[in-house]
Amino acid sequence: MSFTLDNTRMTDRALEIADRVENFVRETIAPYEKDPRKTSHGPTDALANEMKAKAREAGVLTPHILEGGDHLTHLETAAVLIRSGLSPLGPVACNVAAPDEGNMYLLGKEASPELKERFLDPMVRGEMRSAFFMTEPADDGGAGSDPMMMQTTCKMDGNHWVINGRKTYITGAEGAGLGIVMAKSDDGACMFLVDLPDPAIRIERVMDTIDSSMPGGHAVISIDNLRVPASQMLGQSGEGFHYAQVRLSPARLTHCMRWLGACIRANEIASDYANRRMAFGKPLVDHEGVGFMLAENLIDLKQAELMIYWCADILDTGVLGTAESSMTKVAVSEALMRVADRCVQVMGGQGVTQDTIVEQVFREIRAFRIYDGPTEVHKWSLAKKIKRDWRKANEA
Repeated sequence: MSFTLDNTRMTDRALEIADRVENFVRETIAPYEKDPRKTSHGPTDALANEMKAKAREAGVLTPHILEGGDHLTHLETAAVLIRSGLSPLGPVACNVAAPDEGNMYLLGKEASPELKERFLDPMVRGEMRSAFFMTEPADDGGAGSDPMMMQTTCKMDGNHWVINGRKTYITGAEGAGLGIVMAKSDDGACMFLVDLPDPAIRIERVMDTIDSSMPGGHAVISIDNLRVPASQMLGQSGEGFHYAQVRLSPARLTHCMRWLGACIRANEIASDYANRRMAFGKPLVDHEGVGFMLAENLIDLKQAELMIYWCADILDTGVLGTAESSMTKVAVSEALMRVADRCVQVMGGQGVTQDTIVEQVFREIRAFRIYDGPTEVHKWSLAKKIKRDWRKANEA
């Protein structure tokens, strides 16, 4: 089932790219879902590189970034990334997976021409992975959803910055060629582009987590006297939170796009099962308890899609869209959790096996409700906005 918004501002170029991406993911990448190189810490780099080579050959590698460096609009990107998510391996194959997609967006917006050539260009070509070093261990009192708690420090020493601290849940750190590291100076938060591997950055361990779609898994990191040239700071000292928001608002939205695609596919699988499986003299779909769950899935999928396009439209106006991306992250992640749960329930015992991707999609969506900000943090942020807006209106 194809889910594309009927919107007169959706361009022909985006729909053409989206169609090619969908065909590639369904026909070429979906068969890889049984590949043994698809591990509990994500697809191996060997598998990822093999799939990227096929995407390059098919002309769908990094499809949201056009020749010459132009970027599709957020609205256009939605059409493409939703289709890429039709397999959990699709975003990796097409080079639109987290954290690389968000990091490419940030560098495209904010990096100098020299830093773009050094770091962004090989990422766009699918030759380099990246990691975003922001979250810190709770047992160190470090930054999680509250970045003001950041404990990692950076101090100037000659023409270098020296960084010390620990990070956690760093997706893709193992095997990455670029690290975007956040640290705190006397001026405030700072952001650095760091060549990886570096002996000053040590992977303590790669955690075993519920999700398994992203290469490199999620690592705990120690940073011990890392020296970074001043030229590799993004912007100026103290501007790190601004750059983080430039990245995070669109990144929340693109997460929603990819996982909507995955849930569309899971619902296709569950619907097929319900129409083929007989029970008590008729197909499962004819039992209201099952048929109604699939009907509710269609409603949640369509509402999630509309929220994504609504938020993308706002971001395309140039507004940072923090509140809108928070609303979308909450609404979409919660809706997709309901969809994934119903797919498992419809398929019964088959739904909890790895015979199909339904089981994996359920796990991935459960993690999605937490990363890029848990539902409760976004609700709290929106509640604070309600209070600010009320005060502003009543002080006028």
